[in-house]
Amino acid sequence: MMQFLAKAGLAVMLTAGTLAGTVAPAAAQLNIIIGDQDRDAPRDYRRPPPGYDRPPQGYDGRRPRGCDPRLAQDMARDYGFRRARVVDITPRRVIVQGWTRRGPDEMSFGNVRGCPALRR
Repeated sequence: MMQFLAKAGLAVMLTAGTLAGTVAPAAAQLNIIIGDQDRDAPRDYRRPPPGYDRPPQGYDGRRPRGCDPRLAQDMARDYGFRRARVVDITPRRVIVQGWTRRGPDEMSFGNVRGCPALRR
């Protein structure tokens, strides 16, 4: 009988210790805030911000004509240029300078849609 009581007491102590160990971390994570004045209302991410559907200032609805400078830089990087940057835009061409394996170099693109490479 004494062994049964000792085993039962040990089981009760293990169960109580285990439950106490799981309740404390769960209680530490509980954080309920009601009516906090310092916080703004939660943002509704399902809706776009006001004025989202209006076009930007100065936009007349037409697609830009000519070569986009960012596209010319990206194409120069594809050709092997490092630190490529647009240095001049004329009505006929877009000039990009950068570094290649041989040193500083320059590349020209046509100032039409698609930026065709003119000269490397």
